[in-house]
Amino acid sequence: PMMIITQKITSLAFEIHDGMFRKNEDLTPSQRCLAVRRMPSLLEYLSYNCNFMGILAGPLCSYKDYITFIEGRSYQLQQSEANGKEDTKYEQTDPSPNIAVAQKLLICGLSLLFHMTITKTLPVEYNIDDDFRATASWPVRFFYLYVSLMAARPKYYFAWTLADAINNAAGFGFRGYDKNGVTRWDLVSNLRIQQIEFSTSFKMFLDNWNIQTALWLKRVCYERATFSPTIQTFILSAIWHGVYPGYYLTFLTGVLMTLAARAIRNNIRHYFVESPAVKLCYDIITWMATQVAISYTVVPFVLLSVKPSFTFYSSCYFCLHIASILVLLVFPLKRTQKGSKKHESIQPMWSKKLEEENLLQKNSYSTTNNSFSQKEEITCRYQALKQ
Repeated sequence: PMMIITQKITSLAFEIHDGMFRKNEDLTPSQRCLAVRRMPSLLEYLSYNCNFMGILAGPLCSYKDYITFIEGRSYQLQQSEANGKEDTKYEQTDPSPNIAVAQKLLICGLSLLFHMTITKTLPVEYNIDDDFRATASWPVRFFYLYVSLMAARPKYYFAWTLADAINNAAGFGFRGYDKNGVTRWDLVSNLRIQQIEFSTSFKMFLDNWNIQTALWLKRVCYERATFSPTIQTFILSAIWHGVYPGYYLTFLTGVLMTLAARAIRNNIRHYFVESPAVKLCYDIITWMATQVAISYTVVPFVLLSVKPSFTFYSSCYFCLHIASILVLLVFPLKRTQKGSKKHESIQPMWSKKLEEENLLQKNSYSTTNNSFSQKEEITCRYQALKQ
């Protein structure tokens, strides 16, 4: 709960700062979209931070999305953007979250069952067992590294999916309709399991893991950092998680892995995308490399302490650390434009809609009868949803 409320307080503080103390032309499109231009009342502030839906495990949501939901305008706006018409009938039946909640509860049940059975038979600590390190071959060790870290993920799937389902059950999280007219209840979703397990790049994994926290890091740090935004963002993430040394080892390793993966992708990938057969082989190889790199990176996050973490890395001869440094020495790393929606390694894919939203919005955003231009918001959101 302290981690979640830290996200809410800091994100709201920056949104108020952007909306009330910075010039509009100095803001990025996403900052303009989320800027709060009127100081929230005490009730609104406490409601946003302490509402029952997200007080325990979140996930984080923007203040404006929350207030839109509380004031009962989210369904109206989303129905309007789905239809693409200005004369939307606001008396339409509100979309039901029942199917989405049932599906997410099923995922929770399967994740919990997996965690209570299979996870216990594949402990991460076995990676540093003396007998295992002495007798197992390198392929076996890397295979066990992958399956043990994969088995450690369902507890996160359970917690985040349950939190998402709770918000949906309360009516929060509706994000319009897809091209087939099916309701989308993923506004505050925190992960996409299929994309995580089949990630073919470090970026793809980060884009789909702990999505709302990645958005928070992007908004409060990456976009605002004056130098080395990637390094600063990973350090902030480590501090936010806590004081265990394993967190810092993981995120410092993550900096190397992210930069190396970005360099490889920018310099090599375009050679393998012309032929479908070649691209398939490339995707299989990058999937294997990504899964091993992710598992290698997050071992200290699970082990927490310095000694077992260094025992693991030293038993691997720091091979991926060295490989990442060599990659950065060999391949030129393109400079990323801060705030760009194209090159940010921590930016979730669906957050691109924020870059297009509400470019015309300049008025206050408080109640349904204020000077907020609902027509402009509907138009901007519809354009973003189409993309």
